[in-house]
Amino acid sequence: MKLSKSVTVKELAALLKTTYIGDPDQEVLGFNEIHKVEPGDVTFVDVEKYYSKALNSPATIIIINKAIECPKGKSLILSEDPFRDYNFCTEYFQPRLPMARQGMSFEQGKNVRLSTNVVIGEGTFIGDNTEIGANVVIGNHVKIGANCVIYPNVVIYDYTEIGNFVTINAGTVIGGEAFYFKRRPERFDKMLSKGNVVIEDYVEIGCNCTIDRGVSATTRIGAHTIMDNLIQIGHDTVIGKRCLIASQVGIAGVVEIEDDVIIWGQVGINKDLRIGKKAVLLGKTGVMSSLEGNKTYLGMIAQEAKQTLREVAATKKLPEMLLEWEKKKKNM
Repeated sequence: MKLSKSVTVKELAALLKTTYIGDPDQEVLGFNEIHKVEPGDVTFVDVEKYYSKALNSPATIIIINKAIECPKGKSLILSEDPFRDYNFCTEYFQPRLPMARQGMSFEQGKNVRLSTNVVIGEGTFIGDNTEIGANVVIGNHVKIGANCVIYPNVVIYDYTEIGNFVTINAGTVIGGEAFYFKRRPERFDKMLSKGNVVIEDYVEIGCNCTIDRGVSATTRIGAHTIMDNLIQIGHDTVIGKRCLIASQVGIAGVVEIEDDVIIWGQVGINKDLRIGKKAVLLGKTGVMSSLEGNKTYLGMIAQEAKQTLREVAATKKLPEMLLEWEKKKKNM
């Protein structure tokens, strides 16, 4: 999440009614959670074992719950509750917009075809020759390219960007809130989602898929990627070009899937890892750690498919092996 106009560390600390360590005139250019930070960004940390990760990240300003030595070139903003204050800042600089409703002002190119009961938000643009089916809801400040087809009952949240020649099938939701919560003694607190989704050119998305927007950055689907029905993509995940993803795949947040990866049905992929280029994940594989490219994987905990198949074959021989063992014991 980048700011339209930068502020200083001193100004940000004043907004939060707190103190700071570092250069008071240091520029704040944006906000990002730890996995996506860039120089000039603010991030937060509230657990001591993660201090080092935050302090050594590209982030320039860290909201932190303890006064410690400040690394050179960075600033610390002291907070009793960094999670709460980070949420406050992102909502302050990018408040949630009113939901799209009939009659809002938007722009469209030539030969755009809108079916019945389409709702389009303020500041949205729809490109030439794009067709939008019945009961579609498109949020504010959305960009949709040319020659797209969006089937009925699709929902597209604010700030989503969709390229040219994109197909989105019925019932899909683009840009839902991130599944990101902090456990409190009495409840869970939600991390506010201020990022977006970018769908590149020639992507095809099946029915009833869900693609969550980034927490503060972008969830991205690369050009020419094809998604089947009933797929979940978590926040801040980046999927490369020409990937093929079959039905009922679940991909957690902050995953990076490189180009030309094939993921077959019911694969589950854990958060914050990488799948290398041209990897193939066979059906029902569970991915718990990053995987190299140019290999085929299988198993409840993913490993190379040949090894998994050897283990399955060996398991089938266990009853026979146990009988042989019992016979040998009797003859001893």
